[in-house]
Amino acid sequence: MPELPKHFDLSGRTALITGAGGLLGPQHARALADVGARVLLTDIDAAPAAAAARALADAVPGAKAEAMRLDVTDPGGPAGLAATLDARGVGVDILVNNAAVDAKVGPAGPTHASRLEVFALEQWNREVAVGLTGAMLCAQAFGTRMAERGHGVILNIASDLGVIAPDQRLYRRGDVASESEQPVKPVTYSVIKHGLIGLTRYLATYWAGRGVRVNALSPGGVFANQEPEFVARLEGLIPLGRMATAGEYRAALQFLCSDAAAYMTGQNLIIDGGRSVW
Repeated sequence: MPELPKHFDLSGRTALITGAGGLLGPQHARALADVGARVLLTDIDAAPAAAAARALADAVPGAKAEAMRLDVTDPGGPAGLAATLDARGVGVDILVNNAAVDAKVGPAGPTHASRLEVFALEQWNREVAVGLTGAMLCAQAFGTRMAERGHGVILNIASDLGVIAPDQRLYRRGDVASESEQPVKPVTYSVIKHGLIGLTRYLATYWAGRGVRVNALSPGGVFANQEPEFVARLEGLIPLGRMATAGEYRAALQFLCSDAAAYMTGQNLIIDGGRSVW
């Protein structure tokens, strides 16, 4: 492998990823390990985080990867983990707020219950707690320490649905006659992702003078064997004509979390195949 450009090299830095056992969490971990970072993979479910850490160690020779359980909705969870790491002499240099609940829509997912008219407050509170409140709590715990040290990076994983509204036509089912029973993308996902972009701008200015950069990444839809009809509809809305592959956002992670983006803060990098410009 050729030597990395020095501005992308994360050797000696520690990155913590929330929701690391999901679809993109392991990809984020791989991206950062590939450029030398020590990676802490956290998740509320320890098993997938541990599996992702093992897979990372196999894929990247010499990678430093460790799985940890973290419930980002627990008010004491991020602060407790930060204190545990302090006791071990481990400082988090890079925080990737990736944890989210992505309510699936389709034949096996919610239909009537996903609609705004009957959307359950309990579901709203649970999803906001994971995707938005959890990001704030992690920024509070780890970002405060970064500011005290005078350096650090926070990256919030938003979405193309953080800059555009869901196109509910994507989720329509021909076998559902009643409009009020048609499945929709729930209100929470888009609201949370918009909120993450707002949190990004707030934190970027809040800690601007203390060496902490804060940006957001808004990926488009990732192909994961979704229903063919849904895929065809979505690809028709994307200028590049296809969904993303799971690994296509790695280079963006490397850029945003490294010194290559040293003069970038408070921004939202949209990588969606052009969907949001149509």
